[in-house]
Amino acid sequence: MPTHASPCWYAAPACADRIRPCPAVPPRRTADPFDYESALEACARGERFALRALYEREARWLLGVALRIVRDRDMAHDVLQDAFLQVWQRASSYQRALGSARGWIYTVVRHRALDEVRRVRRETPVGDELEALADQHAASNAVHELPHADAASLSRCMETLDERKRDCIVYAFVEGYTHEQIAQQTATPVGTVKSWIRRGLLSLKECLS
Repeated sequence: MPTHASPCWYAAPACADRIRPCPAVPPRRTADPFDYESALEACARGERFALRALYEREARWLLGVALRIVRDRDMAHDVLQDAFLQVWQRASSYQRALGSARGWIYTVVRHRALDEVRRVRRETPVGDELEALADQHAASNAVHELPHADAASLSRCMETLDERKRDCIVYAFVEGYTHEQIAQQTATPVGTVKSWIRRGLLSLKECLS
């Protein structure tokens, strides 16, 4: 893989600190769908604009994925930065035959977040930790499998959701709350929160298809 310097824009301070609550997935233009595969190939050639484009489209959503795993906002910001650096450095290792480029990027973020959790050796009971990781893996997979949608379609579909499901999806994937934190915030049993999120994602997928 040819070596090239890290993109200069990447060092801009606290890019992700400007994140605000937003719809459950970043907006996309159905008339001009973003080509994630070509963007990764451009990154492998050292074309910095491609990484910027990926960051602008996915950073808010990926931050939520990282937050759900590490459960610490500052740590999640660090994970996101490290993960995008890995995407930049390892883009040439992506193979179209093995899956979608977007899914590959999400996998990089999840693995980086899990590595960070292992590094700090959180004192969590093994059974609880494994259950939480399984939930996080399933939920983040459901996210990047949602159909592409423009902002208007996404907003329309979000409005069709029951308010409780919509709020839980935003809490989980935008704000990065854990299931337990959402349960406390909404005064709802954890099992119900998980069900609302799962059903809400299924409804979004059906609406956007």
